[in-house]
Amino acid sequence: MKNLSKNDLSISDYVAEIEISYSSHIKPVDRLKVTTATDAFAILYANWNLSTIEYIEEFKILLLNRANQVLGIKHISKGGTDQVTVDKKVIFQAALKANASSIIAVHNHPSSSLKPSQADINLTRTLKSAGDIVGIQVIDHLIVTIDGFYSFADNGEL
Repeated sequence: MKNLSKNDLSISDYVAEIEISYSSHIKPVDRLKVTTATDAFAILYANWNLSTIEYIEEFKILLLNRANQVLGIKHISKGGTDQVTVDKKVIFQAALKANASSIIAVHNHPSSSLKPSQADINLTRTLKSAGDIVGIQVIDHLIVTIDGFYSFADNGEL
């Protein structure tokens, strides 16, 4: 490790520069708006790889601005046939990077069951608490299958 003094003019050679960027090719007037869980499901379903929805569990977030317009969809992780590991830091890094005001969490159940597991419930609570801390509202968590969806918000669980 190099010892540096405040007189060392090359300190910047030893410090990483962090860049944060978000770019969109979609004009604000053309952004889709989410007003219901059904809207969110339609957008997510249209962007899901349907060849894997009944095979591999995946976790994504829908990023929204203050007007509930879609800023983007971020794939967070892919798991196995019955679970997916979710890194909460990655979720909020993406949300902060996109300057999102809110997010909708979503994952699929390859089993086609729309019933949330205890792990799903616990994750939803954790995400909501973390969102409250950083000022990004978690407005819903959807479980999607090939046949439909379950909304935590619509069922009073958020």
